[in-house]
Amino acid sequence: MEKDLKLVVKEKYSLIAKQSKTQNESSCCGATGCCSSVDYTIFSENYKDLKGYNPDADLGLGCGIPTEFAQIKEGDTVIDLGSGAGNDCFVARAVVGDSGQVIGIDMTKEMIEKARENAEKLHFKNVEFRLGEIEKMPVTANKADVVISNCVLNLVPDKQKAFCEIFRVLKPGGHLSVSDVVLKGELPKKIQEAAEMYAGCVSGAIQLNHYLGIIEHTGFVHLKIHKEKAITVPDEIMLNYLSKDELEQYKASGAGIFSITVYAEKPTRGEG
Repeated sequence: MEKDLKLVVKEKYSLIAKQSKTQNESSCCGATGCCSSVDYTIFSENYKDLKGYNPDADLGLGCGIPTEFAQIKEGDTVIDLGSGAGNDCFVARAVVGDSGQVIGIDMTKEMIEKARENAEKLHFKNVEFRLGEIEKMPVTANKADVVISNCVLNLVPDKQKAFCEIFRVLKPGGHLSVSDVVLKGELPKKIQEAAEMYAGCVSGAIQLNHYLGIIEHTGFVHLKIHKEKAITVPDEIMLNYLSKDELEQYKASGAGIFSITVYAEKPTRGEG
């Protein structure tokens, strides 16, 4: 089952890697084109005013700006999980400067190739992209000061293993800043189907409390949600699946889909 899920994700993002941000936004589910009548995205944030932003690397696939709360410093080593075309890596590079290092990890060969092309154009010597899976990173232990990720961990079947790997590669006292998609409350089956058709990454989302519980269980401390935003699937999409009464009941239930940006620290040796 995990292999099947990964294969679907790989195939989808291999196609997305060959498209522009405009093409991905116009189909709202990227290369899947599952709802081409809708002309906008519901997750992505605007990076255009950020230092280090490179339009060639922005495919509009994120659900937050993890670097915004990552407390990255000059000289830091930063690892970006599911780095795509390199968007968050290049923003991080603008902070770490020439003395730091940025490593992007992605399991999609086409994304790695695109990111490397972008890095070459920018003549960066301290940004690299490695082909690999988040549950088994091609990185030595205690390597990173900061780990970031943007709307990717929800697509990983074994989230416990993913956070264990993040813990392993972080230095003692290092921290993560992750933007991701989570659920609150019980989503009726029809709502889940509508949301998955509108934005495929919802399909891997889990309950917020479960998500935070995994992070804490892994051993992280000082956990904090820096940003939370409700994700609204347009009524015209929902009404393809629900009656008006069912939609009103859902809206009144308090359940929903949210993007969050979570911060947590790996304990120092003293804390551990």
